[in-house]
This record gives sequence, C-alpha cells and structure tokens, in this order.
Amino acid sequence: MIQRIQTFFLALVALIAGALPFIVQLWTNTEGHQVFAAEVLWVSLAFYASAALALVSIFLYKNRQNQFVVNRLNMILNLFLLGFFVYRSLNLSGETVVSEKGIGMLIPVFSIVFLVLANRAIKKDEDLVKSVDRLR
Repeated sequence: MIQRIQTFFLALVALIAGALPFIVQLWTNTEGHQVFAAEVLWVSLAFYASAALALVSIFLYKNRQNQFVVNRLNMILNLFLLGFFVYRSLNLSGETVVSEKGIGMLIPVFSIVFLVLANRAIKKDEDLVKSVDRLR
C-alpha cells in the first residue's frame, strides 16, 4: 500500500530534510556569512538521518507498527534539531552586531508536522484493519 497518503507526507519529509537545508540558509553569523547545513557537519548528518528515516519508513508499509515507531524516532531527531536551532538563535545577539535567523531553522518544524500527519494516517489504517479483523 505504497500509494497511501502517509507515503506522500513521508516523501515530503524526505525532500524537505534531504534537500532544503542545503539550499536555504540556517543563519547568518556575525561576519555576514550565510551558514548552510553543509557547513556544520553534525547538522547535515542529522538532516540526512531524518531524510533516511523517512525513506525507510516509506518502505515499511507492510508493517505499520514499525513504520509508526520509525516516524516517532524521526520526530525525536527533529525535536533535537529544533532545540539546537532555538538555542542557537537565542545565543545570536541581535542588537550590537548584525545577525539573522534564516528560514532554514523552521525545517524541523515542517518535518514534525508532516510526520504527525503521517502517523495519524498510519493509525487510521491500523484501526481500519483491526475493525475488519473483528468482523471475521
């Protein structure tokens, strides 16, 4: 059942986490240099891991429980990324030197939203299968 709506949401997460952080800036440092995910190794690895987890979850469509768990792990990873970005943005001074927070800091938020929507669709499928099993 790879044509389900959760596949669309998971593909969006894979696309957002796999490509977008390397196109849009995460922040601008005090020298005016735009920082992308490729310049910070562990941030780029975390984004790649998030995209890989989304792709793995797409192909776990036969086992919905494992798909649900992998999505939860992906949400936790994105929460850690979001926490780092919030910490980083609170430590950027905005008054004495020029510093900008980039739109790339919102990528984990969008990923979490799409993962929640995918988990909701997976839960709906699981409930449907359980209700059909009850009728037999």
